[in-house]
Amino acid sequence: MDREPGLSVRLKLTLSYAGFLTVAGAVLLAVVWVFFVRDRPEVWISPDGQDLGWYRLMRDFAPAAAAVLVFLLAFGLVGGWLLAGRMLAPLSRITDATRMAATGSLSHRIRLEGRKDEFRELADSFDAMLARLEAQVAEQQRFAANASHELRTPLAVTQTLLDVARKDQNRDNGELVDRLHAVNTRAIDLTEALLLLSRTDQRSFAREHVDLSLVAEEATETLFPFAEERGVTIETSGEMTPTIGSHALLLQLSTNLVHNAIVHNLPGQGTVWVTTSVHPKSVVLTVENTGEKLTPQLVSTLGEPFLRGTERIRTDHAGVGLGVAIVKNITQAHDGTLTLTPRPAGGLRVTVQLPAAPPDTGR
Repeated sequence: MDREPGLSVRLKLTLSYAGFLTVAGAVLLAVVWVFFVRDRPEVWISPDGQDLGWYRLMRDFAPAAAAVLVFLLAFGLVGGWLLAGRMLAPLSRITDATRMAATGSLSHRIRLEGRKDEFRELADSFDAMLARLEAQVAEQQRFAANASHELRTPLAVTQTLLDVARKDQNRDNGELVDRLHAVNTRAIDLTEALLLLSRTDQRSFAREHVDLSLVAEEATETLFPFAEERGVTIETSGEMTPTIGSHALLLQLSTNLVHNAIVHNLPGQGTVWVTTSVHPKSVVLTVENTGEKLTPQLVSTLGEPFLRGTERIRTDHAGVGLGVAIVKNITQAHDGTLTLTPRPAGGLRVTVQLPAAPPDTGR
């Protein structure tokens, strides 16, 4: 925004300090004047009865008062300029850091020294904001690079299959169509997952009263045939867990968690536990599964987009690598927290904690 040039804050503070000091001096001199006039000595009365007090006051007091006011004004200007510069020095560092951030340099930090005050709180808040922005920008860059790579793969495969079909027109197209259908389905799933991630990032969804336990039960019933096909047992338990949010997104969250728990499990003898619980200010959905032992370092990366966990069991149902990332975004969009913990016996425990709905909500 273009603005007309004006006085600097330092100059304004200097003028304010000097003006206040001059006014205070003038008031003090006025008080002294009043006392002189009220208690003027009798020697100021001439023999013929004429009052000489005003004349002597103007002659002796006025020049001295004027000199004092000039001194106070000069002292206020010089002292105010120096004092304002010292007080505003932290603000100059904050301004420099802001300009650097505006040019794209997010790695710079103010790191203002000294005890806590308003400027240091502002500097610390700005440093925290820069750190958060730097992390988000880095995450978005990684996400864009990974998304481009993931989208390029099915497109490259499609191009190769079409080139082969064009060169060998006598080849049976049945197998080609099946492979193209599979590749296209994967590309569609990936695109829909990316759109869902964008939707949750913007938090552009309507909020309503939702019972998280019913949502988890709906997701479990939907995936029950898939679990039976893979020989995985699903056990559910819990109580009513009322919260506020999007039913569709919370259903997607529950479905992703249960689906991942089924896919990344022991083949033919795995178990998935889906439980819900309610606390005074929050509701909790927990999904656990048996499986191979996972390291904390590996678990800490599972929320990153396109990171499926190289040590986990890989199958054709492994998805596009956005399952946990979508869960993470949906949880954050609902002001909740997502916790991933490796189970000592193997497998993973995922806990989603969301704010509880007010008692009178939905009546």
